[in-house]
Amino acid sequence: MATSTDTLLGLLLQLIDGELAEAVRLRHRLHEQPELAHEELRTATIVADALPVASTTVAGTGRLARIGGSQRMALAIRAELDGLPMRERTSAPFSAAGETMHACGHDVHMAALVALARAAHNLGDALPAALLAVFQPSEEAFPSGAEQLAREGGLAAHAPAAVLAAHVHPELPWGAVALDAGAVNASSDSFEIVIEGEPSHGAYPHHGRDPVLAISQVVVSLHALATRRIDPLGPTALNVGVLEGGGAENLIPSRARARATIRALRAQDRLALRELVAEVVAGVAAAHGCRGSAELVPGEPALENDPRIVQRTRRLLSQAGFATAPEWRSCGSDDFSFYGEIAPVAMAFVGLDGAPGFVARPLHHPELLPPDESVGAVARAQAALYVGAAAALAES
Repeated sequence: MATSTDTLLGLLLQLIDGELAEAVRLRHRLHEQPELAHEELRTATIVADALPVASTTVAGTGRLARIGGSQRMALAIRAELDGLPMRERTSAPFSAAGETMHACGHDVHMAALVALARAAHNLGDALPAALLAVFQPSEEAFPSGAEQLAREGGLAAHAPAAVLAAHVHPELPWGAVALDAGAVNASSDSFEIVIEGEPSHGAYPHHGRDPVLAISQVVVSLHALATRRIDPLGPTALNVGVLEGGGAENLIPSRARARATIRALRAQDRLALRELVAEVVAGVAAAHGCRGSAELVPGEPALENDPRIVQRTRRLLSQAGFATAPEWRSCGSDDFSFYGEIAPVAMAFVGLDGAPGFVARPLHHPELLPPDESVGAVARAQAALYVGAAAALAES
């Protein structure tokens, strides 16, 4: 089994090499014409035209192509279609104009998956499992494209035995891949917090009930109590990113508003944070003579990598040209985790730090520009995941 697995991966890697020149050109086209979530019609068309087989439309603007129709088992590999609402500040000749940018590597992921799909198509019946190339809309916005594909039958109808993905990451070293079992990304939920008080003139605060003071105390209390109510051995993050209230400096307004996110790698901590927000908002508001509400907007669950797929794929990383990075887990989140509701999942993180010509910038930064060499790196990681998952599921 090990020999046939190694041979299969070797064939895929060789075929991917022959696709890279065209894949890089595809990456340039995708990068210079980004589209926002649920608007990726042109992006999806460009991708579909580059695929070796016909694709079907899923989740509105998404595309799904099946490579190898005769195999009973199918393995899905996800790439994301959407860009981010920001103006690009790179000097690339293929940089985007306007207010949308691929600042999270999605252009690289798409081009890499097309290269892998074309390589897999050339193998034909030698494939151990059908490859479902999934080009998913709206990873960056609500509603989630992955949630739609998982829950509305777009992908579940194909009954994949596993769903896989590779994502570039600027904090990991070039030439290395992080692939670890268990929770590697956090769950993410949002809250809309509203404090209602009584308006008054600022000179006579005793006639009113100040929602600005109350919501300020809510923000401080949330950050303080999160360190006392959650087990410190379970990674969590809480952030208040929007704070609004009032319209004049000499008035006490009737209402103040905040928006917050909570993240956790463990399910019990996710529930504890949800309860904490609701309790703090209601209690602090009442202490100030105000009324408080916290409306939960549920997000994605934690991303739990399947240990069988991880273990088998890690054995293949060196053949794919990678070192194994140190353990990598973060409070970042990805809607890829929704696919865990229909099949085992595994996501690998492909390092960029130290790549040729790469200027270190974080994800979602207007100057983030993975080098063209990252297209081949991601395609090789996707191939290793595909072969590793096929071997792991055949052995189980």
